[in-house]
Amino acid sequence: MSEHIRWCRSRREFLTDAFCGMGSLAFTQMLFEEKMRAAPANANPLAPHPPHFAAKAKAVIFLFMAGGPSHLETFDPKPLLNKLDGQTRPKEFGEVKYQFVANNARILGTKRTFQKYGKAGIEVSDLLPHQARIVDDLAIIRSCHGDMVVHSAAQYQLFSGRIIPGFPSMGSWAVYGLGSESNSLPAYVVSPDPDGALEGGQPMYMHGFLPAVFQPTMLRAGKKPILNLGLPAGVELGTRRNTVELIRKLNEANLKASVEAEDDEFRARMNAYDLAFRMQTEAPEVFDITKEPQETLDLYGVGKEPTDDYGRRCLLARRLVEKGVRFVTVVHGGGPGNLQWDAHEDIEENHIRMAAQSDKPVAALIQDLKRRGLLDSTLVVWGGEFGRSPEAQGGKGRDHHNYGFSMWMAGGGIKGGQVVGATDDIGLKAIEKPYHFRDIHTTILNQLGLNQDALSFMHQGRKERLTEVHGSVIQEIV
Repeated sequence: MSEHIRWCRSRREFLTDAFCGMGSLAFTQMLFEEKMRAAPANANPLAPHPPHFAAKAKAVIFLFMAGGPSHLETFDPKPLLNKLDGQTRPKEFGEVKYQFVANNARILGTKRTFQKYGKAGIEVSDLLPHQARIVDDLAIIRSCHGDMVVHSAAQYQLFSGRIIPGFPSMGSWAVYGLGSESNSLPAYVVSPDPDGALEGGQPMYMHGFLPAVFQPTMLRAGKKPILNLGLPAGVELGTRRNTVELIRKLNEANLKASVEAEDDEFRARMNAYDLAFRMQTEAPEVFDITKEPQETLDLYGVGKEPTDDYGRRCLLARRLVEKGVRFVTVVHGGGPGNLQWDAHEDIEENHIRMAAQSDKPVAALIQDLKRRGLLDSTLVVWGGEFGRSPEAQGGKGRDHHNYGFSMWMAGGGIKGGQVVGATDDIGLKAIEKPYHFRDIHTTILNQLGLNQDALSFMHQGRKERLTEVHGSVIQEIV
């Protein structure tokens, strides 16, 4: 399969790509310069383009449960935990390294109860009664694992496949590979939690070394996610259109002064001006959820606590993909420690509160997409940067745990109503069909019709991809 690149996007790629050999250097340089002169400066870099192969999904919604939800209290029941409660971990389970839990820590049982739901009788915790009712649509992966036990590095790996910042997120890769189906909305949107920033900060969502046009649009917290969507008072549409047209012509003149026109930041800024104008004329009603029927608002828990905020943002995610947005990340949890799913002190208090905020909106999103005929073309992914430890931290809490935890996928060609993989009897390690973050990424790309090897970008002499190490499609669920 041919690599997903635009032929010789830069001088470095021009000189290093095998087919741009030194023998034809002068001739191909002439062709390159002619091509750049002929290319329209206002060509839309986000125009939709076909996938590598037939896609099951057109869009992705990532429900990011920030801080690390416990698999032991949600989707992975372990009866042995309660039998071993208060005891040290049996040696046959092996050793792991935690951030805070000491070597002599005691096993912590769970107060959650599990029941079987759906046609396959999948066990789900009483923390998540709403998700339990849609379990036939979910493919639960109980054997996820990552490499890092600290929030920031784990968050970077979850989003970009690397444990350090500076690499493109999966949202940016998806838009780079497919473009956008909307001409009046951002291609990639992140909806952060109103409680504040996370340890990984904004870099975890960003475009890294990809051209700046593939960066996300960061929404604001609260009921007005984007300010100034309407025209300013006293400014008519025609006047604003003329202003934007003048700015565009000035920008185009500036770009044409350069033969290679390689200023990605400048091109991104041009695109942002155009997008902002189109959003002022076409997008306001997309962000106005008050137009939704009361039944839909009630389904998401909008207008009632504690579901109002996350319900609003999940509903907006549905409205965005409905209008052609390619990738939406809806963050749940923000700010310091306990405001995330980061239950160091008290697993019960933390998870009861966090589940109450998010469970109903999450289930509503799946139901709403399904009844609108959008679930088949929208891949929904749920999960955090790791799980929680079987041992207690401070008596009632659980530490970070990256050796085995749960995530789920739904829609977008995913076979729901099943469980894949398993952790051991105390949830310490993924032992049956373990799947790394790179496998999650590969599966997401696969559903979008993108090949992990073909989706690459030349950076510092190396063709980079989302999956640094080759990932595997989770075949059981696709």
